[in-house]
Amino acid sequence: MAAMNSDLGGLGGRPTNPQANPFGGALHGTGSGLIRTGLEAYGGRILDSSSEFMQSNITQYLSDPQYYFQVNSQYVRNKLKVILFPFLHRGHWTRITEPVGGRLSYKPPVQDINAPDLYIPLMAFGTYIVVAGYALGVLGRFTPEALTLQFSKGILGWFLQVILIKGLLYSLGSGEAPLLDIVAYAGYGFAGTSLAMLARIFWSYLYYFIMPWFCICTGVFLVKTMKRVLLGGPRSYERHPSRNHYFLLFLAVVQFPMLFWLSSISG
Repeated sequence: MAAMNSDLGGLGGRPTNPQANPFGGALHGTGSGLIRTGLEAYGGRILDSSSEFMQSNITQYLSDPQYYFQVNSQYVRNKLKVILFPFLHRGHWTRITEPVGGRLSYKPPVQDINAPDLYIPLMAFGTYIVVAGYALGVLGRFTPEALTLQFSKGILGWFLQVILIKGLLYSLGSGEAPLLDIVAYAGYGFAGTSLAMLARIFWSYLYYFIMPWFCICTGVFLVKTMKRVLLGGPRSYERHPSRNHYFLLFLAVVQFPMLFWLSSISG
């Protein structure tokens, strides 16, 4: 027996390499594959549902930023005419829609004069800062701090206009307007304000004629635009016409102190 154990390497006849389970590796690979496939499918469903949520909810309020920069020189000229001289606008104030992917979508600004854009508000705000800096230099009060103060005033005024318009729409039962639409509408006032500030540099008395005119025009433009937005939303606007008219009138009147405050030179 000892000799036999010695010949077998002292293992008492036990095999040195026990036979592996022929099904173990297959079952392990199959299980991993099933788990991996299940996780991929589950992850795909999560991504699809997240994409649907983004399209149906978040984009409703933010929209596509590229949409607001689809402009050309002709659109800019015509839009400035509508903003600065709304009484001369003989066309309608309704935005043009088109079917896209089985649903209605608004045409971009380059194809619709009534569409909001961010190009004019941003350019007007930049002009506002440049004119303010030039006016500070003419008055001998230019300092980096004074220009920064004017910049902060412009941003604050823009923000207050956004809050005012958003609150107005919400109070009248139409709070679903995209945020960038409201930002664009709130920024159009810088166009007239910049021109009035520029006129004040060369002839101060002209400012007191131009500025009230631009306040009136900005108010009329916003009232016409907000009325279109409200009529395109829930019908609560039509159930309380007198209250809605008072709200729109308040929006127009508040442009006087707002734009006069923005056009004042600090420093």
